[in-house]
Amino acid sequence: MKPTVVVLAAGMGSRYGGVKQIDSVGLHGETLLDFGIYDAKLSGFGKVVFVIRKDIEHDFRERLFDRIARNIDASYVFQSVDSLLTPQQFALQKRQKPWGTIQAVLCSEPEVHTPFLVLNSDDYYGRKAFKTIVKHLSTEKNDSTEHCMVGYVLENTMSLQGSVSRGICSVDEKGYLKNMVENTQIEFVNGKPVSHFEGKDIALTGKEWVSMNFFGFTGKAYEYFHGYWDRFLTQNVSSPKTECLLPSGASEIVTSGKGRIKMYTTDEKWFGMTYSADRDIVKAELKKKIEEHYYPEKLWEL
Repeated sequence: MKPTVVVLAAGMGSRYGGVKQIDSVGLHGETLLDFGIYDAKLSGFGKVVFVIRKDIEHDFRERLFDRIARNIDASYVFQSVDSLLTPQQFALQKRQKPWGTIQAVLCSEPEVHTPFLVLNSDDYYGRKAFKTIVKHLSTEKNDSTEHCMVGYVLENTMSLQGSVSRGICSVDEKGYLKNMVENTQIEFVNGKPVSHFEGKDIALTGKEWVSMNFFGFTGKAYEYFHGYWDRFLTQNVSSPKTECLLPSGASEIVTSGKGRIKMYTTDEKWFGMTYSADRDIVKAELKKKIEEHYYPEKLWEL
């Protein structure tokens, strides 16, 4: 069976100021996700599962899902504050929004029956990355402990509009991930990337390899993430803001010895919808790719 794509699209968009997952950026009303799913289908993925919030379901279907579902096998699941919580845990929680990307991935489990790719809804990854992941996943059984990811050069993933969150990666001589530390606030300071990390300002070179939440997992990862999620809740169930993040969970797969993550790399330049001012940049970048015939003017034949 062909691998599946899991799209994390339940974020609140607090920095963007709107529902960026379904904002129009293409010449014919396409969203940024349209281009990602187009690349995924072209690269050999057979299904896409969206993780969304219940409150955007109507607009999501109208502005994206129904179009996608006519062109590739597609489904969606909901992520909410109470997803995967016991009644006792829910009584203790103090959150206003979902718990982060590990929770989102676990919400997708009932719809995923093959090795799968995880990606963000608001990032442009480039077709090469999809082809790299599908090539790797197509060689793995669904109970394998061999996973993969595509790493990006930090300076190719920065926004001029404000800070970004990136997992900084350490890799061994064979190209396998050793660990990954999520830096949730990296920004340009006097033209140089700086991470505001645990109360310190850490100067970066811009050449670091970073995670963009572009991971290829087998079904074995769900088993591990359930344990990681349970441990997270034990420590943080009453925290109003702490999130259970995929880069941290993926890193622990490696550091715990429960599996390996092969890190492939790309020099693709990122663009995405982190801030409202990014929308014009994204539109211009996609228009350029259409003019270069990288994408057809109209992605989908309906």
